[in-house]
Amino acid sequence: MTAADAGLYGVASADDSGAAFEEYLTRLDLSGMWVASNVGGGVIGMVGLLLGGQVEPLVVTAASRGEGIGRALLEHVADQARRRGIRQLSISPSARNLDAIRCLHAAGYDALARVTLAIDLSPGGSAFEDGIDLYDLRFRA
Repeated sequence: MTAADAGLYGVASADDSGAAFEEYLTRLDLSGMWVASNVGGGVIGMVGLLLGGQVEPLVVTAASRGEGIGRALLEHVADQARRRGIRQLSISPSARNLDAIRCLHAAGYDALARVTLAIDLSPGGSAFEDGIDLYDLRFRA
C-alpha cells in the first residue's frame, strides 16, 4: 500500500508499513476488516470499514488487479455495512490514482461527497502534477 502511494507521488516510501498497519488495526473506530485470498491462501486484497461508513483501506495486490477482487471486496463491505445499519459509504482514493477512481465509479461510488484540497509548502518544488477540471477550475493531482 505504501509502495503504491510512493509510486503515484514519486517519493521514497518508508519501510514502516508493518508498524503502520498494526497501528491501523488498533483504531477504535474500526468496524471490520476483511481479506481476499488466493487458492494457496495468500492475501491478495483487503478492505476495512470504519464506524462512520468510511471504507478504508481498499487494497488489491498489483498482480491480482483486473480480476474483480476489488469489486468483490466492495460488495462485501457494503453488505456488512447494511447489516450494521450504515446507510451510506464513502471512500477517499488519491486524486492521482485514476485506476482506483475508475474501479470505484464502476462499483457505484459515483456521488462526490467531499473534496479535499491541498497546498504544497515545500521549498522549490511540487509533489503535484497537472490534474483535472472540476466546476470549471483546474486542479493539480
